Amino acid sequence: MKTRIFPKSQRGTADYGWLKANFSFSFGNYHNPQMVQFGMLRVLNDDTIAGGMGFGTHPHDNMEIVTIPLEGGLTHRDSMGNQATVRFGEVQVMSAGTGIQHSEMNASQTDIAKTLQIWIFPEKEDVKPRYDQKGFNLENNRNSLITVVSPHDNNDGNALWIYQQAFMHLGVFDAGTTFNYDVRIKDNGMYLFLIEGQIEINGETINERDAFGAIEFDSIAITVNAPSKILIMEVPMKFN
Repeated sequence: MKTRIFPKSQRGTADYGWLKANFSFSFGNYHNPQMVQFGMLRVLNDDTIAGGMGFGTHPHDNMEIVTIPLEGGLTHRDSMGNQATVRFGEVQVMSAGTGIQHSEMNASQTDIAKTLQIWIFPEKEDVKPRYDQKGFNLENNRNSLITVVSPHDNNDGNALWIYQQAFMHLGVFDAGTTFNYDVRIKDNGMYLFLIEGQIEINGETINERDAFGAIEFDSIAITVNAPSKILIMEVPMKFN
Protein backbone atom coordinates (compact mmCIF):
# COMPACT_ATOMS: atom_id res chain seq x y z
CA MET A 1 0.00 0.00 0.00
CA LYS A 2 1.19 3.49 -0.89
CA THR A 3 -0.30 6.49 0.88
CA ARG A 4 0.04 10.26 0.96
CA ILE A 5 -1.46 13.08 3.02
CA PHE A 6 -2.52 16.24 1.19
CA PRO A 7 -2.65 19.06 3.80
CA LYS A 8 -5.27 21.76 3.29
CA SER A 9 -2.50 24.37 3.55
CA GLN A 10 -1.01 23.12 0.28
CA ARG A 11 -4.16 23.69 -1.77
CA GLY A 12 -4.36 26.47 -4.32
CA THR A 13 -6.56 29.44 -3.42
CA ALA A 14 -8.41 32.27 -5.14
CA ASP A 15 -10.44 35.18 -3.76
CA TYR A 16 -12.72 36.95 -6.22
CA GLY A 17 -14.75 38.70 -3.55
CA TRP A 18 -18.00 36.87 -4.32
CA LEU A 19 -16.12 33.54 -4.54
CA LYS A 20 -13.49 32.15 -2.21
CA ALA A 21 -12.11 28.96 -3.69
CA ASN A 22 -9.68 26.24 -2.64
CA PHE A 23 -8.26 23.96 -5.33
CA SER A 24 -7.04 20.46 -4.49
CA PHE A 25 -5.81 20.14 -8.10
CA SER A 26 -4.65 22.55 -10.78
CA PHE A 27 -7.57 24.70 -11.90
CA GLY A 28 -7.96 28.03 -13.67
CA ASN A 29 -5.03 30.29 -12.88
CA TYR A 30 -3.70 27.84 -10.28
CA HIS A 31 -1.25 25.36 -11.77
CA ASN A 32 0.76 22.88 -9.72
CA PRO A 33 2.48 20.27 -11.90
CA GLN A 34 2.67 17.97 -8.87
CA MET A 35 -1.09 18.17 -8.31
CA VAL A 36 -2.87 17.94 -11.65
CA GLN A 37 -5.09 14.95 -10.84
CA PHE A 38 -5.43 11.79 -8.75
CA GLY A 39 -6.08 9.06 -11.28
CA MET A 40 -9.38 9.88 -12.98
CA LEU A 41 -10.20 12.51 -10.32
CA ARG A 42 -9.40 15.79 -12.03
CA VAL A 43 -11.04 18.55 -9.93
CA LEU A 44 -11.99 18.99 -6.28
CA ASN A 45 -12.91 22.62 -5.63
CA ASP A 46 -14.01 23.75 -2.17
CA ASP A 47 -15.99 26.93 -2.80
CA THR A 48 -17.67 29.60 -0.66
CA ILE A 49 -20.14 31.65 -2.71
CA ALA A 50 -21.62 34.97 -1.59
CA GLY A 51 -25.38 35.48 -1.44
CA GLY A 52 -26.97 36.27 -4.79
CA MET A 53 -23.84 35.20 -6.69
CA GLY A 54 -22.67 32.12 -8.53
CA PHE A 55 -21.40 30.66 -11.76
CA GLY A 56 -23.27 32.05 -14.77
CA THR A 57 -24.09 30.00 -17.83
CA HIS A 58 -20.99 28.24 -19.19
CA PRO A 59 -20.23 25.10 -21.24
CA HIS A 60 -18.81 21.66 -20.43
CA ASP A 61 -18.21 18.52 -22.44
CA ASN A 62 -16.91 15.01 -21.80
CA MET A 63 -16.65 15.27 -18.03
CA GLU A 64 -18.57 13.70 -15.13
CA ILE A 65 -19.39 16.58 -12.75
CA VAL A 66 -20.58 16.02 -9.19
CA THR A 67 -21.72 18.81 -6.85
CA ILE A 68 -22.02 18.29 -3.09
CA PRO A 69 -23.40 21.26 -1.10
CA LEU A 70 -21.97 21.63 2.41
CA GLU A 71 -23.96 24.68 3.56
CA GLY A 72 -26.86 26.54 1.98
CA GLY A 73 -27.99 25.61 -1.50
CA LEU A 74 -27.26 25.98 -5.20
CA THR A 75 -29.83 26.50 -7.92
CA HIS A 76 -28.99 24.64 -11.13
CA ARG A 77 -30.24 25.51 -14.62
CA ASP A 78 -29.08 23.86 -17.83
CA SER A 79 -29.63 23.74 -21.58
CA MET A 80 -31.65 20.51 -21.23
CA GLY A 81 -34.35 22.43 -19.38
CA ASN A 82 -33.51 21.21 -15.89
CA GLN A 83 -33.95 23.58 -12.95
CA ALA A 84 -33.49 22.46 -9.33
CA THR A 85 -31.99 23.51 -6.01
CA VAL A 86 -29.60 21.14 -4.25
CA ARG A 87 -28.72 21.39 -0.51
CA PHE A 88 -26.61 19.55 2.08
CA GLY A 89 -27.57 15.89 2.17
CA GLU A 90 -28.26 15.99 -1.56
CA VAL A 91 -25.86 15.25 -4.42
CA GLN A 92 -26.04 16.41 -8.03
CA VAL A 93 -24.47 14.67 -11.03
CA MET A 94 -24.09 15.84 -14.60
CA SER A 95 -22.64 13.90 -17.52
CA ALA A 96 -21.55 16.65 -19.88
CA GLY A 97 -20.98 14.27 -22.80
CA THR A 98 -21.37 15.89 -26.21
CA GLY A 99 -21.86 19.27 -24.57
CA ILE A 100 -24.07 21.12 -22.13
CA GLN A 101 -24.53 24.69 -20.87
CA HIS A 102 -25.41 25.25 -17.23
CA SER A 103 -25.35 27.73 -14.36
CA GLU A 104 -24.98 27.20 -10.60
CA MET A 105 -26.17 30.11 -8.45
CA ASN A 106 -26.41 30.56 -4.69
CA ALA A 107 -30.05 29.83 -3.82
CA SER A 108 -29.99 32.61 -1.20
CA GLN A 109 -29.68 36.33 -1.88
CA THR A 110 -28.11 36.95 1.53
CA ASP A 111 -26.45 33.84 3.00
CA ILE A 112 -23.26 32.20 1.78
CA ALA A 113 -23.27 28.77 0.17
CA LYS A 114 -20.44 26.28 0.59
CA THR A 115 -20.02 23.50 -1.92
CA LEU A 116 -17.66 20.90 -3.32
CA GLN A 117 -17.44 20.55 -7.08
CA ILE A 118 -15.81 17.39 -8.40
CA TRP A 119 -14.83 16.48 -11.95
CA ILE A 120 -14.02 12.92 -13.02
CA PHE A 121 -12.81 11.91 -16.47
CA PRO A 122 -15.41 9.65 -18.12
CA GLU A 123 -14.75 6.19 -19.49
CA LYS A 124 -17.19 6.92 -22.34
CA GLU A 125 -16.97 10.11 -24.36
CA ASP A 126 -19.62 11.91 -26.42
CA VAL A 127 -22.54 10.38 -24.53
CA LYS A 128 -25.92 12.09 -24.45
CA PRO A 129 -25.77 14.76 -21.70
CA ARG A 130 -27.73 13.97 -18.56
CA TYR A 131 -28.56 15.48 -15.16
CA ASP A 132 -29.75 13.94 -11.90
CA GLN A 133 -29.85 14.68 -8.20
CA LYS A 134 -30.88 12.79 -5.08
CA GLY A 135 -31.18 13.28 -1.33
CA PHE A 136 -29.40 10.96 1.11
CA ASN A 137 -30.44 10.74 4.75
CA LEU A 138 -26.96 11.10 6.22
CA GLU A 139 -27.97 12.14 9.74
CA ASN A 140 -30.27 9.13 10.18
CA ASN A 141 -27.48 6.85 8.99
CA ARG A 142 -24.74 8.13 11.26
CA ASN A 143 -21.55 6.13 11.63
CA SER A 144 -21.85 4.46 8.24
CA LEU A 145 -20.69 5.32 4.74
CA ILE A 146 -23.49 5.95 2.27
CA THR A 147 -22.73 5.28 -1.39
CA VAL A 148 -23.93 8.37 -3.25
CA VAL A 149 -22.32 7.79 -6.66
CA SER A 150 -21.42 4.55 -8.42
CA PRO A 151 -20.59 3.34 -11.97
CA HIS A 152 -23.33 3.26 -14.60
CA ASP A 153 -22.94 -0.51 -14.95
CA ASN A 154 -22.59 -1.28 -11.23
CA ASN A 155 -25.47 0.57 -9.60
CA ASP A 156 -28.02 -0.89 -7.20
CA GLY A 157 -30.51 1.88 -7.80
CA ASN A 158 -29.86 3.59 -4.47
CA ALA A 159 -26.99 5.81 -5.68
CA LEU A 160 -26.58 8.25 -8.52
CA TRP A 161 -24.43 6.99 -11.39
CA ILE A 162 -21.71 8.27 -13.70
CA TYR A 163 -19.85 7.02 -16.77
CA GLN A 164 -16.75 5.87 -14.88
CA GLN A 165 -15.73 2.95 -12.66
CA ALA A 166 -15.75 5.25 -9.65
CA PHE A 167 -17.59 5.44 -6.34
CA MET A 168 -18.29 8.27 -3.92
CA HIS A 169 -19.31 7.76 -0.31
CA LEU A 170 -20.44 10.28 2.32
CA GLY A 171 -20.74 9.73 6.05
CA VAL A 172 -21.41 11.58 9.30
CA PHE A 173 -19.50 9.96 12.16
CA ASP A 174 -19.36 10.28 15.95
CA ALA A 175 -16.07 10.37 17.85
CA GLY A 176 -14.77 6.94 18.76
CA THR A 177 -16.12 5.21 15.65
CA THR A 178 -13.81 2.85 13.76
CA PHE A 179 -14.53 1.42 10.33
CA ASN A 180 -12.75 -0.10 7.34
CA TYR A 181 -12.87 1.06 3.76
CA ASP A 182 -12.59 -1.90 1.39
CA VAL A 183 -11.69 -1.09 -2.21
CA ARG A 184 -14.60 -1.90 -4.53
CA ILE A 185 -12.63 -2.46 -7.75
CA LYS A 186 -9.11 -3.90 -7.76
CA ASP A 187 -6.41 -1.37 -8.69
CA ASN A 188 -8.63 1.62 -7.98
CA GLY A 189 -7.24 4.29 -5.69
CA MET A 190 -8.92 6.05 -2.77
CA TYR A 191 -8.97 9.81 -2.20
CA LEU A 192 -10.48 10.73 1.18
CA PHE A 193 -11.44 14.35 1.82
CA LEU A 194 -12.21 15.26 5.43
CA ILE A 195 -15.00 17.83 5.30
CA GLU A 196 -15.11 18.32 9.07
CA GLY A 197 -13.54 16.80 12.18
CA GLN A 198 -10.45 14.71 12.78
CA ILE A 199 -9.62 11.12 11.90
CA GLU A 200 -6.63 8.79 12.08
CA ILE A 201 -5.35 6.47 9.35
CA ASN A 202 -2.24 4.31 9.70
CA GLY A 203 -1.17 6.33 12.73
CA GLU A 204 -1.43 9.61 10.80
CA THR A 205 -3.80 12.36 11.93
CA ILE A 206 -6.03 13.90 9.25
CA ASN A 207 -7.63 17.25 10.10
CA GLU A 208 -10.51 19.22 8.63
CA ARG A 209 -10.11 19.86 4.87
CA ASP A 210 -7.01 17.63 4.68
CA ALA A 211 -7.05 14.77 2.18
CA PHE A 212 -5.56 11.28 2.20
CA GLY A 213 -4.72 9.22 -0.86
CA ALA A 214 -4.03 5.50 -1.09
CA ILE A 215 -3.22 3.11 -3.93
CA GLU A 216 -2.34 -0.60 -4.11
CA PHE A 217 -4.49 -1.54 -1.13
CA ASP A 218 -7.39 -3.83 -0.27
CA SER A 219 -8.66 -2.33 2.98
CA ILE A 220 -7.86 0.65 5.20
CA ALA A 221 -8.89 1.13 8.84
CA ILE A 222 -10.15 4.60 9.81
CA THR A 223 -10.57 5.85 13.38
CA VAL A 224 -12.74 8.90 14.06
CA ASN A 225 -11.19 11.11 16.76
CA ALA A 226 -13.79 13.92 16.69
CA PRO A 227 -17.26 14.28 15.15
CA SER A 228 -16.58 14.16 11.41
CA LYS A 229 -18.05 14.43 7.94
CA ILE A 230 -16.13 12.29 5.47
CA LEU A 231 -16.10 12.05 1.68
CA ILE A 232 -14.38 9.04 0.13
CA MET A 233 -13.83 8.84 -3.63
CA GLU A 234 -12.62 5.64 -5.23
CA VAL A 235 -11.38 6.11 -8.79
CA PRO A 236 -9.42 4.25 -11.47
CA MET A 237 -5.82 5.32 -11.51
CA LYS A 238 -5.25 4.81 -15.25
CA PHE A 239 -7.09 5.52 -18.48
CA ASN A 240 -8.53 2.47 -20.21
